[in-house]
Amino acid sequence: MNKFSASLILSALCACCAASAVAATLTGQLVNQTGKPLVGAVLTLQGPAGKNVLALKADMDQRDKEFVPHVLAVHTGTEVKFPNSDNIRHQVYSFSAARRFELRLYGGTPSEPLLFDKPGVVVLGCNIHDWMLGYIYVTDDPWFVVSDSNGSVILDQLPPGHYVATLWHPKTPDMRPVSGGEFNIPASGLTQRFSLKVESSDEEPASPASTAFGDAFHKATHE
Repeated sequence: MNKFSASLILSALCACCAASAVAATLTGQLVNQTGKPLVGAVLTLQGPAGKNVLALKADMDQRDKEFVPHVLAVHTGTEVKFPNSDNIRHQVYSFSAARRFELRLYGGTPSEPLLFDKPGVVVLGCNIHDWMLGYIYVTDDPWFVVSDSNGSVILDQLPPGHYVATLWHPKTPDMRPVSGGEFNIPASGLTQRFSLKVESSDEEPASPASTAFGDAFHKATHE
């Protein structure tokens, strides 16, 4: 191989590496219909092909008789553990079509995680503490994030290109995901505001009723 050919190959490799290194960042905020930030809202994206999402592992903890986080977003095929960080026992269950299960009265961490292999909303409850309510949002979309206490989200390492967004929150009508629109994300990144209609302007109920799980489950399974 002569020097000219070697130089061409090296230049091509460098160009490929530079192209693969280009990654953009989406910075956003999710708000309700009155402009108030939404806590625990899920944003998912479909975009340029070529990103493979590996099955991950995640935790849905129980602390102070609450599910933590209140909303957990995972990709289809993720194994989720349910540690119990309280000094009392819980009995976690779900009747949701996306994943039905029951973890009988236990403390500590069950030895085996549960596989969430169907997209959909999984409503979590506790047979011992009726007010405990949590959600696992299982998505096929390769990019996803849950909004923080300010309604803010950040997704980085995105290939520049055209994206389609989906939004979800526990208080969307019938607990269904809705369209978040389409937009282009340039290499320089994008800041975007997403508005989502919810049933109440409050992010979390001040005092969850004893029927919270039943109400949430009815919404999630309503066709």
